Amino acid sequence: MASASFNIKDLENKMTSSLEALKREFSGLRTGRASAHLLDPIQVTVYGARTPLTQVASVSVPEPRMITVQVWDSGNVSAVEKAIRESNLGLNPVIEGSLMRLPIPTLTADRRKELVKVAHKYAEQSKVSIRNVRRDGMDLLKKSEKNGDISEDDLRSNSTKVQELTDRFVKEIDALLASKEKEIKTV
Repeated sequence: MASASFNIKDLENKMTSSLEALKREFSGLRTGRASAHLLDPIQVTVYGARTPLTQVASVSVPEPRMITVQVWDSGNVSAVEKAIRESNLGLNPVIEGSLMRLPIPTLTADRRKELVKVAHKYAEQSKVSIRNVRRDGMDLLKKSEKNGDISEDDLRSNSTKVQELTDRFVKEIDALLASKEKEIKTV
């Protein structure tokens, strides 16, 4: 019987959080198509504090190449505009009262190649994180077997489960990467 310290569900939860982090990273990668999540990382300085953009305005996508930002307090419009311009997303807000229109510029071929490289880097970081969780799980199993908490057969069977879990998550990362790469390369 596996010891209380080893739990395959714990490993799966850690791997799942690595995958969720990758999905968040990917949602911030601009693909030439408008996405409300593109503005998620932006922080606006309002009322003397750094606040997420989504807490001072509503973001919507009325058309495939346009994002609109409706600022709730018209006194914050210039702060929101400044934050968007300084975000290095290459967006230039067009202001109409407290509504901002953000046309999404088309991506150049060079920029697309850069974004694919960035996507690969994010995916690799996620794989490293998954492998670290795997290593920790395997170490825990070996320690449990050495301490006599589990048998050699339990060690082998649980090691196989950990490896299968790792393979499943790495496959999922590869699938996400392939999908994101296709999305970036689509003109």
